[in-house]
Amino acid sequence: MSGSRHFIHIKEHDLLYGRVPKVANSSIKAVLCRLLKQKPIKSIKTTSDRFWRDCTYDQTELLTPNQARKLRSSHFSFSFVRNPFDRLVAAYNNKVIEIDEPPLPMRRMGISHNISFEDFLGILTETPIDNYDVHLMPQHHILRSGERLVPKFIGRMEQMNDHWTILRKRLLKRGIRLAKALPEKNVRRSGDRHLDPYFNSSRLIDKFLEIYGQDVDLFYSDVSIETLIANTSLPPIRPLKPKEARTKEPLNS
Repeated sequence: MSGSRHFIHIKEHDLLYGRVPKVANSSIKAVLCRLLKQKPIKSIKTTSDRFWRDCTYDQTELLTPNQARKLRSSHFSFSFVRNPFDRLVAAYNNKVIEIDEPPLPMRRMGISHNISFEDFLGILTETPIDNYDVHLMPQHHILRSGERLVPKFIGRMEQMNDHWTILRKRLLKRGIRLAKALPEKNVRRSGDRHLDPYFNSSRLIDKFLEIYGQDVDLFYSDVSIETLIANTSLPPIRPLKPKEARTKEPLNS
């Protein structure tokens, strides 16, 4: 299934990027495109799976987490994550409210335009995670192989500038030069809106944590649930370096 190929492999640089939708994904891919020596086919956008699979003259490929894990000892792998509460609300507003028709994978889940957030969350709790649209898939599910996380470096979107600088320095040691700043691609408001209207009861929070609790535990364990829902500035933290980090399947997987 092509949707399970979450990792971009840039072959010449032994570089793997675990792409998480709604986490500066378009901007990061635009930067990675500049690493390609042979100019890719221009008619296909870098946001498209087809671009990385078919349009870079074999300079790149898309890999499953299992395939990416097999290269972990010889390649540098990285990704970025986002406050799980904020990421889900962003996906809901962008894909369910703002556009006239949700993407086909969401419609197959039973999600329709303008559905209430509570009903939206109810559908998620009743749907096997393997059937999720990738924009709704838990971040640990995207980034793991079996029970283990693949990336060696996991930054936070909330500290993107600082963590991007750290990533650049690490990659420079491997002879890989990334842009100093990410371009603004598909930028929407983040980190400045309270999420209380969406998670206004313990029942809704519990439903959310059934699905995304491991994202909180793995990537935001230093922050309280109340802080994540308030969506305020987070305390500084170094990028995560998961060493064989183990995860457990949520109840509806």
